[in-house]
Amino acid sequence: MGKGPKKPKAKEGGRRRKKKVSVLTQEGIDYVDWKDINLLRRFMSDRAKIRARQVTGNNQQQQKEIAQAIKNAREMALLPYNNRITTQRSASRSRDDSRIDGPVPQPTAPPPSMRAPGEGDDDEQEAMDMAGEGAPMEFSAEESPAPEASAPEADFEEAATPEAPEATEEEPVS
Repeated sequence: MGKGPKKPKAKEGGRRRKKKVSVLTQEGIDYVDWKDINLLRRFMSDRAKIRARQVTGNNQQQQKEIAQAIKNAREMALLPYNNRITTQRSASRSRDDSRIDGPVPQPTAPPPSMRAPGEGDDDEQEAMDMAGEGAPMEFSAEESPAPEASAPEADFEEAATPEAPEATEEEPVS
């Protein structure tokens, strides 16, 4: 089993990238304060995730300090844990374009009752028996099922309405 010459890896054979310099190094910041929100936001993505070392250019110690400061600021509610981004889908991506342009569909029948089978069937059966076979119930004005005002309620309504005080003296008109 002879070993041949090693093939260069993709990174070795390709063009080398210049290592990114950290913002902390550029600005000469020694201590990362958790209250410095503007600095910490530079190390967070738009979805409030902590950016990786390869992206920011931090060394291992700086990345630990940044991560700890961001976590403290989140705990103190200075920074969000996550930042929800909502996007609207375009009409070209939807599957059914006809519903976008057309009117909103309207129901044609009332929704079915939400009763369990056997509940309340007795009342419906009695109403059907009284009205006849399958005929809708009709009420005249005298047989109306609506409750009528009783005499004590009528007295209460009359007593509750204030009457205008009667004038006992007439004022002289000048």
